[in-house]
Amino acid sequence: MFMANNTLQMWLDTARPKTLLLAIASIITGTALANWSGQFNCLITILCLLTTILLQILSNFANDYGDHQKGSDTSERIGPLRGIQKGEMSANQLKWGLIFTVLASLLSGATLIAVSYQTIADLLVFAGLGLLAIIAAITYTVGKKPYGYMGLGDISVLLFFGILGVGGTYYLQTTSLHFSILLPATATGLLASAVLNINNLRDIEQDRKVGKHTLAVRLGAKNGRIYHCLLLGFAVISYTVFALINMLSWTGFLFLLSLPLLIKHAFFVYRSQDPMMLRPMLAQMSMIALLTNLLFSLGLLISK
Repeated sequence: MFMANNTLQMWLDTARPKTLLLAIASIITGTALANWSGQFNCLITILCLLTTILLQILSNFANDYGDHQKGSDTSERIGPLRGIQKGEMSANQLKWGLIFTVLASLLSGATLIAVSYQTIADLLVFAGLGLLAIIAAITYTVGKKPYGYMGLGDISVLLFFGILGVGGTYYLQTTSLHFSILLPATATGLLASAVLNINNLRDIEQDRKVGKHTLAVRLGAKNGRIYHCLLLGFAVISYTVFALINMLSWTGFLFLLSLPLLIKHAFFVYRSQDPMMLRPMLAQMSMIALLTNLLFSLGLLISK
């Protein structure tokens, strides 16, 4: 029993539960927008949540596997030790975990498309996007030229956790997509990118040494902190513009309740020149991102 518990905990740690908040936030926001537009499908929402969570777990597994293969996870890493680093699992075990999660993602995604598609075009487009999401999750750190090592991770997060995550969830339930929906979708993606940026700022020195050229490495520590503040600022602006364009009641601005937390977080990150100080900021940023999306979604529900 003790060994079984240890094995379960090992896989849970490798799945990085805190990062799953970002996947959940994008689906909640997309669903709230669909409901605000007069459409809601519980089954599609559940399948979107399941598929997105599986894709995030796949990304986390692939990240650990790829960094291990390239020797990026050294003892100098400030963040939590990975399962392979601690000797709790082998690379082969993680590889099989990757394969299982790919299959689970394919099954969940295929079921989602089968339940929600209206036209052949929908079927082809979302099947293609699903395969692209799986490829993107794996090639972030795996392969000869992983895009995470070229500073393209932020764009991927903005796309998959924002525009596609929110916009896709909205479209699958409403079979339509309005331009203004891209505003909260972009905002959600920007907050998710801020979480990644905290991770990259924290590990900036070690990443630079091993040749992992994240956007933080390319920008430098100071500019990376400024970039972090801009991500948060433009996210708030995007939510606000959406609320103004759609003439929401005051409840549509509930997301502004998280503004003090965002400002406090931004100032702390901007002033933190020691990467060690950023270690607890990753979980904090994840929670603030989730809270902001929940408040925005609640505001939409009340406004309706």
